[in-house]
Amino acid sequence: MLRLAGGPKPSLRQRAVALALEKGIVRTRDLTDIGVPRCYLARMCDEGLLIKVGYGLYRAAQREAA
Repeated sequence: MLRLAGGPKPSLRQRAVALALEKGIVRTRDLTDIGVPRCYLARMCDEGLLIKVGYGLYRAAQREAA
């Protein structure tokens, strides 16, 4: 998905955001299936990377280009 041949392995945050961008809305289970711990989700929401849209549902925060 994000990894190029021989490139560095994407971080858990990058993987979570990439999945949310790809699917639109992701469930907690979708993120834990790719290795993102549930405790990261609240941190990622606080950092502005994900937005919680419902119980166990998240979407990627859309960043405006400057």
